[in-house]
Amino acid sequence: MKPEAYLFAGVAAFFLVTDAVYIWLAREPAGAAALAVSFAMSSVIAFFCAVNHRRKGGRPEDRPDGEIAERAGRLDFFPPHSTHPAVTAVGMTLMSLGVVFGLWLFLIGLGVTGGGIFGMVFQYTDVEA
Repeated sequence: MKPEAYLFAGVAAFFLVTDAVYIWLAREPAGAAALAVSFAMSSVIAFFCAVNHRRKGGRPEDRPDGEIAERAGRLDFFPPHSTHPAVTAVGMTLMSLGVVFGLWLFLIGLGVTGGGIFGMVFQYTDVEA
């Protein structure tokens, strides 16, 4: 994750310099805001990669002598049959349409999205009554 952290830190620095020059030359708020958001998003990704590198250490693909067999094995757990991502997507769609058609549809979408996210978070918790 260290090379990725450096890459996105460079991208963030580029957006920061570009934003400063744009503000100075153009004096237009929409472009300045877009460049500022681009700087913020790339900074968040750089921070995430740096923290993961610090927490987990180097990966085999980051070393010149790393072998493919070092990454073999199970990656993670992926739920096989879950309807919660589809419910969350429908809720987000309703929220987006609610911005156009009215607050009532946005609130329905907010409830559906909340239910989908709640289901994804607590789908595999063991609750014994």
